[in-house]
Amino acid sequence: MKARAARTRRRTRIQEENEERILEAALEMFSTHGFRGTTIDQIADAAGMSKPNLLYYFRTKDAMHRLLIERLLDNWLDPLREMNPDGNPLQEIRSYIRRKLEMARDFPRESRLFANEILQGAPRVEDVLKGELRELVDEKAKVIREWGRQGKMAKCDPYHLIFSIWATTQHYADFDVQVRAVLGENMSGEGRFEDAARFLDQLFVDGLKASGKN
Repeated sequence: MKARAARTRRRTRIQEENEERILEAALEMFSTHGFRGTTIDQIADAAGMSKPNLLYYFRTKDAMHRLLIERLLDNWLDPLREMNPDGNPLQEIRSYIRRKLEMARDFPRESRLFANEILQGAPRVEDVLKGELRELVDEKAKVIREWGRQGKMAKCDPYHLIFSIWATTQHYADFDVQVRAVLGENMSGEGRFEDAARFLDQLFVDGLKASGKN
C-alpha cells in the first residue's frame, strides 16, 4: 500500500517529507490510543497540518495504519529471516534474542502498535499473519527441529520457542512503564536491556544446550 501522493509520476521532496511527517504523527497516535481511539483530526493536529492537506496524502485512517503495519512487519521479521541454518544454533538464537531486544528498545511505539492490532483481533493484518509470517516461522521451525535432531542443541518445540522469545523480548516495549516502575530508579535506565539480554541468554541459550555440552 502506498500513500496517495506516492502514486503520482513525480514526487517532490516536500511530498516525501509530508508523508513521513503524517506517518510519524499517525504512529504516535495509534501507539498511544489504538486504531479505534485515534481520529484523522488528531493525526492532522499532531502532524501540524490541516485535515484537507492530510487527506491529499492518505484518504483514510486505515490507509495510514496499514502502511505503518506493513513497514513494521517487514522490519520485525528481518531478525528471524537472518537466522542462518548453517550457523551455530546457540549463537544464532542468541543473536536473534539480542536483535529482538534492540528492536524493543529502539522501536517501542511500533511494538505497541502491533500489540494493539493483535488485541483487536488483527483485522487488518490477519492475511499477513496466516501467510508470510506463518511461512517464515514454518521455515525456521524446520531449521530448529533439525538442529535438535543432529544433537547441536536440546530438542524442543520450535514454535513455542519462537513464541517465548517474542513474548519475553517484546515485553520490554509493550510493558515498558511496568518494567521501569518495578525496577525502580536505580535499575530502570538503558542498562535494563543489557540486564535482560544476559538473563535471556541464561534462560534460553543455556537451557537449549545439548545434553553433555557446556
